[in-house]
Amino acid sequence: MNTLYNLQALKSVIENRPITVVYFSSETCNVCKTLKPKIREMLAMQFPEAELVYVDVEKSPVIAGQYRVFTLPTIDIYVEGKEHARFSRNVALYEFESAIRKPYDLLFTE
Repeated sequence: MNTLYNLQALKSVIENRPITVVYFSSETCNVCKTLKPKIREMLAMQFPEAELVYVDVEKSPVIAGQYRVFTLPTIDIYVEGKEHARFSRNVALYEFESAIRKPYDLLFTE
């Protein structure tokens, strides 16, 4: 998982990867600390081609503002540079998995 602090770097990753998952969080968010390893493991096991990026909104308030992140955690899924799905605050893992599965299968399975 890459940690990004620069708005342009984040935009570049989103534009240049087929699927990017952006995990917006902070070090003070306890829910985020519990959820992040589960998201990381799910992506590694089931969706290895998806790029996972971490943004600490306390250290990168410009990115948080640009992407309209007002609650934590917020998880955005981008497919070919376009926002496909967004999850905020109460994230159900099965809903996250369902949201990424269809575009992932279309892009990476024969």
